[in-house]
Amino acid sequence: MQPSFYNAINLLKKMDWLLIIAVFLISLLSLTTLYHLGKDIHTFSFSKQLFYVAAGFFLLLAMSLIDYRIFRNYPIFLLFIYAAAVVLLIAVLFFGEKIRGTTGWFVFGGFNFAPVEFAKLAIVILLAKYFSIRHIELYKLRHLVASGVYVALPVLLVLVQPDFGSAIILAAIWLGMVIVSGIRLRQLVIIILIGALLCGVMWVGFLEDYQKKRVLTFLNPQRDPLGYSYNLRQSIIAIGSGGFWGKGIGKGTQSHLGFLPESNTDFIFATVAEERGFVGVLGLFFLYGFLIYRILKISFIAENNFSRLFAVGLVAMFSFQIFINIGMNLGLVPVVGIPLPLLSYGGSAAIMNFLGLGILQSIKVRS
Repeated sequence: MQPSFYNAINLLKKMDWLLIIAVFLISLLSLTTLYHLGKDIHTFSFSKQLFYVAAGFFLLLAMSLIDYRIFRNYPIFLLFIYAAAVVLLIAVLFFGEKIRGTTGWFVFGGFNFAPVEFAKLAIVILLAKYFSIRHIELYKLRHLVASGVYVALPVLLVLVQPDFGSAIILAAIWLGMVIVSGIRLRQLVIIILIGALLCGVMWVGFLEDYQKKRVLTFLNPQRDPLGYSYNLRQSIIAIGSGGFWGKGIGKGTQSHLGFLPESNTDFIFATVAEERGFVGVLGLFFLYGFLIYRILKISFIAENNFSRLFAVGLVAMFSFQIFINIGMNLGLVPVVGIPLPLLSYGGSAAIMNFLGLGILQSIKVRS
C-alpha cells in the first residue's frame, strides 16, 4: 500500500503544474464572470459550473495517475471508445433534447450531456493511434481515406443534429493531425478542394434555414439588424464599450441588462471584454497562448509518436475552438455555436477538456 501511495505522490510531483495553473486561472475567470452576471439563471449556471470545474480537476489528477499507454497498446479499447462515441451520436438523434434548434443533448434531471464533446476527444485519441503507426506511409492515399472515414461518420451524425460548428471542429482536428503527421502539398490541396465541395453539398442538403441566415448575416451584417444580426451587433457593442480597462466586474451593461444573448456561453468572450476591457482580453490571450505552449512542450519531450500526436490533436481541438469562438464574437466568422474552452458555461465540454488534459499529464509524468 505504501509503495503505491509514494508512487502516486512522485507522479503528481512530475506533473506540469504551470499548465494546471493556467487552466485554473481560466476556470477562475469563467466562474467569476458567471457569478457576477447576477441573474437567477446565471447564478444557477455558476453553481453547476463550479461543480463541473471541481469534478474536472479531480478527473484531471485521477487520469494523470492512470498509465496513458492503455490507449496506445490496446487497439480494441480504442475501437470501443470510438464505437461508444458513434452510438451516443446516433442515440441522441432519437432520444436527445432539442435545444436552440439542435438535437444534441441528453438531459438527466438538471444536467445536460452533449455526446459530440466526447466524440472530439475520442477522435483525437483514435487518430493519434492510427497516425503513430502509419505516419511514415501517410503519403499513401489509402491511409488518408481510412482516417478520413473514421472522422466522416461522426461528422455526418453531428450534421444531422444539425450542429455545423462541431462538425467543423471534428474535421479541423483531423486536418491538423494529418498536416503534422506528414502529407504532400498536392494531397493537401486536394483535401482543401474536396472540403470546399463538401461545404457546397452541406449548404444544399444539411444546413437548416436559420444556419444559412447566420452565414448570410455574417456576409452582410446590416441585412437583419433586429433578427439574425442582433447577437453579433450586441457582441461587438459589448466588446467596444469595454475600452482599455473595462467597465468593471459586474458592471457591463450589455451583458447584465440582457441585451447580449448567450452571455454565459457562446458570447462569454464579449462579456469578459466588456467588464475587463482590452487589458483583460490580453490577459486571456496570454493564458490561452501559455496553455497551448505548455501542451506543445509536452509533445516535444514525449517518448513516442502516439504521445506527440495526441498532444498535437489536443492543440488542434483547443486552437480551432478558441479561434472560431472569438472570431464569431468579433464578427470575423459566422455564429456557429462553438464554446470557448474552459471559459464558456457547459459541463460536457468542461469535463472532456479536463479529461484530455489529464491524459496529457499522464504522458508528461511518464516521459
